[in-house]
Amino acid sequence: MTLPVDLSAHEINVPVVVRNAPPARLYEDAVTREHAAIMASGAIAIRSGAKTGRSPLDKHVVRNPTSEKDVWWGAVNRPIEDHTFLLNRQRAIDYLNTRDQIYVCDGYAGWDPRLRVKIRVICARAYHALYMHNMLIRPTLEELEGFGTPDYVIYNAGQFPANPLTAQMTSRTSIDLCLERREQVILGSEYAGEMKKGVFTLMHWLLPARNVLSMHCSANQGPGSDGAVALFFGLSGTGKTTLSADPSRRLIGDDEHGWSDSGIFNIEGGCYAKCIHLSPQKEPEIHAAIRFGTVLENVVYDEHTRLVDFDSGAITENTRAAYPIEFIDNALVPCVAGHPRNCIFLTCDASGVLPPVSRLSHEQAMYHFISGYTARVAGTEMGVVEPQAAFSACFSAAFLVRHPAVYARMLADKLRQHGAAAWLVNTGWTGGPYGVGNRIDLAVTRRIIDAIHSGVLTQAPVARDAVFGLDAVLEVPGVDSRLLSPQRAWQNPAAWEQAARCLAGKFRDNFSAYALEAGADVLAAGPVA
Repeated sequence: MTLPVDLSAHEINVPVVVRNAPPARLYEDAVTREHAAIMASGAIAIRSGAKTGRSPLDKHVVRNPTSEKDVWWGAVNRPIEDHTFLLNRQRAIDYLNTRDQIYVCDGYAGWDPRLRVKIRVICARAYHALYMHNMLIRPTLEELEGFGTPDYVIYNAGQFPANPLTAQMTSRTSIDLCLERREQVILGSEYAGEMKKGVFTLMHWLLPARNVLSMHCSANQGPGSDGAVALFFGLSGTGKTTLSADPSRRLIGDDEHGWSDSGIFNIEGGCYAKCIHLSPQKEPEIHAAIRFGTVLENVVYDEHTRLVDFDSGAITENTRAAYPIEFIDNALVPCVAGHPRNCIFLTCDASGVLPPVSRLSHEQAMYHFISGYTARVAGTEMGVVEPQAAFSACFSAAFLVRHPAVYARMLADKLRQHGAAAWLVNTGWTGGPYGVGNRIDLAVTRRIIDAIHSGVLTQAPVARDAVFGLDAVLEVPGVDSRLLSPQRAWQNPAAWEQAARCLAGKFRDNFSAYALEAGADVLAAGPVA
């Protein structure tokens, strides 16, 4: 039996409302009502329908006089009128009211009790309820009984399309956020990640107003209660989840964090790991987390043995596993820690010209944070089938609500205040671009990260390249020194320089939009040739 909940304030009245059901109940409904299957590991596998990734071109934010001057309008935050939002909201509510049974998931965003936000998800699929059960911070029974009015509500009617004839609609998919109402409406997409990122978008709006930096990064802590904290910034596919799941360190979180005056806290209650090519040899912690309670999204499996083929991308390259953070054996719970000692910017450089690891000045850190260079890898967005060079401000442009300079200035202040070191780590290609060179082996990247944690690299010799002005680290224990210098890794050094100058030009073109806000010192920290 689940706790009762009154949804009249949401204009919803259906025969059965299942609130905060345990995973076993949601498993039953997903199997009997949604064609899910239970895997040999105990995890549940299910399909997200036609959409197997986010739909960023269909994301909208309500333009309102109260907030419009502080919103970063443009390609990321496309404005819609409040009337359009209300039409879509009503469409979602009407759809939910046609169901014989719906689900409510109440939980928290933010492990710091002073800053946490009460989230309510109303949806029609057991799979979506189980996903958010994993991704939100799960309340105790006492907290659930006293949950009260939520701070933020997601109406997920993703099975039902938006009306493309409605003004300001871009397709039959619409992901709409109203900051004033603190509501999100999902139409035309059953991809669960839209809910997760809707919460993150809200936190990108709320936390800076409280002098807290919201960050798209993973975080872990070294051994001992006073172990050094490290942050890993990077877009999906750069290694945030993999590199932060380190058996010798405590995991704080794999994707979304806040940095307050007290330190670091995880925003989420779970992890959402890419699992294409997942293996127990390369990613044992993540592989071991795939058990009863875990949601496997869009994976291929053997119908007889119920064993998952993690190497198959037949449905999508963006196969995912969503599980509570407690499923990582060495997770730090509660997910709060002190101020970081190292901030690591992960980039998947498809051009193969950036060093595997570079030590950054504070000005360079700001330049590369604002630039957010990487390659979008297959499956993280609809239509992406191979790496594409991209720049994403603050490694989080798709979810920013305020101008990137707001977050960049906050990061600069915190780096200086707490004396954190900054590093640029390339997890992409070396010896040539994608299709010619090789992707840097995960074992090599792990040795680099271990050396950063140990402090060895703070005194390691460096060489400044003539194109980017980066101080490339030349010695890492256990790593072939030839690999650490891109010019030496390429068979033709002249070809490396040509490719490097081409990429440097892309950096400059991208940064021109931020140069005025960033200031001369940060601009000078970019490419030098």
